[in-house]
Amino acid sequence: MPSKRRAAVPLLDSSKSWLQHRRAASPYYRQIYDRIRCAVASGALKPGERLPSARALMQETGLARGTIEAAYSLLAAEGYIQARGQAGTIVAPDLEPMRDVPWARSAHDSRSPSTTARSEPIRPFQMGLPALDAFPRKVWARLGARCVRTMPPSVMSHPSVPGVPELRAQIAAYLQVSRGIDCQPSQVFVTSGYRHSLLLVASALLKRGDRVWFEDPGYPPTRELLAQMGFIGVPTPVDDEGLIVQDGLRRARRARAAIVTPAHQSPLCVSLSLRRRQALLDWADRSNAWIVEDDYDGEYRYVGRPLPALKSLDRDERVIYLGTFSKVLFPALRLAYVVVPGSQAERFGKMAETLSGGCPDLSQLIVATFIREGHFARHIQRMRKLYAERREATADGLAAVLGRTFRIDSPPGGMHLILRSNGRPSDRQLAARMLKAGLFAEALTDWTVQPTRSHALLLSFTNVDSRAAAERLGRRMLQLL
Repeated sequence: MPSKRRAAVPLLDSSKSWLQHRRAASPYYRQIYDRIRCAVASGALKPGERLPSARALMQETGLARGTIEAAYSLLAAEGYIQARGQAGTIVAPDLEPMRDVPWARSAHDSRSPSTTARSEPIRPFQMGLPALDAFPRKVWARLGARCVRTMPPSVMSHPSVPGVPELRAQIAAYLQVSRGIDCQPSQVFVTSGYRHSLLLVASALLKRGDRVWFEDPGYPPTRELLAQMGFIGVPTPVDDEGLIVQDGLRRARRARAAIVTPAHQSPLCVSLSLRRRQALLDWADRSNAWIVEDDYDGEYRYVGRPLPALKSLDRDERVIYLGTFSKVLFPALRLAYVVVPGSQAERFGKMAETLSGGCPDLSQLIVATFIREGHFARHIQRMRKLYAERREATADGLAAVLGRTFRIDSPPGGMHLILRSNGRPSDRQLAARMLKAGLFAEALTDWTVQPTRSHALLLSFTNVDSRAAAERLGRRMLQLL
């Protein structure tokens, strides 16, 4: 049965936007026709979905009924829609999306492939996701219901820009115990994710034209954000000890900042050695520069105990620490945080007021309660054990099927494996084939700026629940070679 609901995508914008349409060269009926045709062809309006009635569009646009009916008649004649009498007008049930048609690429379909992929079903090996099947949903639901029942009126008002005091205090206490970071709640600023965190840091401490080291290979959004904010990114190589500080000095000794992932380098998962950590701190102190430590999954180490954060060695207040709840809870929560030196807290507070509307207080209160009552620490412990098991099972299962084609690196920490190949086909080609086949992989060359002959696939193991599942997935990969 076709859906009775109204179209999920507005066919026309606000009245202000519609006035702009009125000044367009094409006739009004043609504008309505084009808008609906693009929405249908791109998949924004789905087969069987009900369209607004002619009367509703008359009220929305102020146009005559005959104009609306002319557009609908043309769409019906071309097979895009069907009139069902009193049941209304629907998108033709047998239509399929036609995204490769040039005129189908409307404003409704302007998202990048990576953004679009996030709204699709989760794919095997998908990066950046924790074990969603193991999240304690019942505990979370109980705490959420309690927080809703007891929330004060202030929580329903405008959100706190630096973060609710309860969560800032819980983050500070957690970091002191788990990451060796001595900080006060006033030094913690809650953000909506890594991009927001980096924007806050850059806006508070840097100016356009500053040079900034970043790891190569490294997390692609970092270099993209630096370029968009007007900084000069300096790709700095990584080896088995992490960022090569001497190369950074040769390339840009007077850089104003360095962005690093010391615990598990992203994506190679190597740890920044103590010698390199000290060299980096010495450079920052001598140069009056800043170190941005992205500790995105520092909790997850499977050989020995998690390494202390670089921030724990900071005696000269040069390290800005970035953390996130995306990898330890779930990404849709959209909560992360920045820990700044005490001397910079006031500056960051003013910049946060300028940049941010704050994150929802209710979500922050639920997380604060989750931490305070011990659920967070227990969840981390369970996930560390579970990931160690899934890491081993996934590596063994893939090796059993793909061992002759790939060398499978199983790093001592992190949330993904590295499958190294001889470059035939290239990692980009194979990642694209996997995506079409319903799997997921990141190509290492997409994370690299400088030319490289190293081809590898990055595959997450967090949501692969057994060796048998890994073998099945490996056989699907083998068919794509």
